[in-house]
Amino acid sequence: MNAVAKKMMAAGNRATSWLYLRTNGRIGGTARGNPVLLLTVPGRKTGKLRSVSVTFFEHDNGYLVAATAGGSKANPQWLHNLEAAGQAQIHIREDRYEVDARIADRAERDELWQKVVVKRAPSFAKYEEKSGRSIPIALLTPRV
Repeated sequence: MNAVAKKMMAAGNRATSWLYLRTNGRIGGTARGNPVLLLTVPGRKTGKLRSVSVTFFEHDNGYLVAATAGGSKANPQWLHNLEAAGQAQIHIREDRYEVDARIADRAERDELWQKVVVKRAPSFAKYEEKSGRSIPIALLTPRV
């Protein structure tokens, strides 16, 4: 992706995050019929908090997020930041949670991909096909 496209994506992400926060998810709270949360995680190089809206799936008293990146050939930066931090803050509508985060290993990911992601959002299979990569899944567990 060239520098101009990266800047445009970053500006769009900032606007989406701002709208989500200001409206408690009434704007930006769904994407293609699926619920969206706002994930905030420190950058792995700068430590600066970064927010991104991502589709999520409720699962086992927590949440799953698939790093589709719209079918991009590369994993999204938020996934690398999340993996490095091991924790994040999420906003689901007006609710906010501190969560522990981990990336599913290959076997767990394959099971979750079929049982949860593809079952609830069949269009995600197209992202994996388009990207040519196995799309990682992050598990987010709220802290009690």
